[in-house]
Amino acid sequence: MSENLNLIIDTLTELLENKKYAEFMQEIDKLNPIDAADFLSLLPENKISLAFRLLKKDIAAEIFAELDSDLQEMIITRLSDKEIKDMLEELYIDDAVDMLEEMPANAVKRVMRNATPETREEINRFLSYPEKSAGSVMTSEYIDLHKSMTCEQAVARIRRIGLDKETVYVAYVTDEKRILQGVVALKQLLFAKPEDLIGDIMDTNVVYAHTHDDRETVANMISRYDMIALPIVDKEERLVGLVTVDDALDVLETEATEDIEKMAAMLPSEKPYLKTSVWEVWKQRVPWLILLMITATFTGAIITHYEAAIGTYAILTAFLPMLMNTGGNAGGQTSVTVIRGLSLDEIAMGDVLRVLWKELRVGVLCGVTLSAATFLKVMALDFRFQATTVLENGTVQNNLLIAAVICATVFGAIIFAKLVGTLLPIGAKRIGLDPAVMASPFITTIVDAVTLIIYFAVASTLLGI
Repeated sequence: MSENLNLIIDTLTELLENKKYAEFMQEIDKLNPIDAADFLSLLPENKISLAFRLLKKDIAAEIFAELDSDLQEMIITRLSDKEIKDMLEELYIDDAVDMLEEMPANAVKRVMRNATPETREEINRFLSYPEKSAGSVMTSEYIDLHKSMTCEQAVARIRRIGLDKETVYVAYVTDEKRILQGVVALKQLLFAKPEDLIGDIMDTNVVYAHTHDDRETVANMISRYDMIALPIVDKEERLVGLVTVDDALDVLETEATEDIEKMAAMLPSEKPYLKTSVWEVWKQRVPWLILLMITATFTGAIITHYEAAIGTYAILTAFLPMLMNTGGNAGGQTSVTVIRGLSLDEIAMGDVLRVLWKELRVGVLCGVTLSAATFLKVMALDFRFQATTVLENGTVQNNLLIAAVICATVFGAIIFAKLVGTLLPIGAKRIGLDPAVMASPFITTIVDAVTLIIYFAVASTLLGI
């Protein structure tokens, strides 16, 4: 927080402590709702409800929407039925829905009991949409116009109803059945002649989404087309709401966090880290750890199978960590790139051969480069440029052949890792799974096992073991 903001918060705390409530209300009006929510979260529980009750109804609703779900629940339990009803009427529907989705059933029942029939019906409609759909994050507070209106009439309507809407910068043109016909930006209205008809100036090439479309797809559409809001229609193409850019940012943050957790082999969490219990963190992590541990047993079985070869050339074991890490890292790089491309719709299902061909060429270049670097490293650091080494039992070890085995394994492991890192995320997307579950840990386990097979197969061929 800035120094000025810290000073305001100190002042607010002092005014509240000294019971100077009128001055407190004047000062908190100066704060942005997000900063005001941060201030409330710093107060002791017994002071939060007091401070919240001092706020004006419209300001209280704005601040309430920015509070964490646990604080929202605490405030709801301490408000009277009338106070809950008044706040509900001030909240945007999407904010009310977000609040109810995080609350226990008893709190939800109390809130719904105090909502007006119209608000209750609207909330139930939003709650009926699938969890990660566009309908679940849209708002129904939009400005609608008719194409027979003049620009003067349209501006008058915006002035009349705009204060209660999510945005006034764009209005949507519908017919009597609410079928979406066009869109008009506020800028167009301001620079048009008063007598111009909306139907003549509206943009009929409307970008929109449906209520059951994936919310991440909708958020990416807003980003792609640089929109401040995206209209949402139902199956009959009737306008039912819109998703604003601030909601799109929240969706992208949530989805990015979820992908990162999946790519780190964790089940997604809906709570901030510090508000997640140890038990919940354990439940998120242990299933993947068990699965990866089981799959990793294959690498142990492979090493056991080649135990005789290792006994003959014990030096081979020294290079196992380097080879397995190299393959895993190469696969991880590719998988992250492909997953990002799939998430941003840069890669489609029909692009699989193009992506494979590209990653194959990248793999060849990386493989040749790392093989050359590995040869220099092995000969310089491990064998000190000695072509052969005499072991304690009198056996002559051919260092050049061992270096060749390692280099060939690096090349083969990288090629395989690139192919796996490409195919697994695309395959997951194809069968309806989240590509992020096929990220680095899972791919690394597969690549490790195959790298060992390549390593010992090449060693058996070149070293005759």
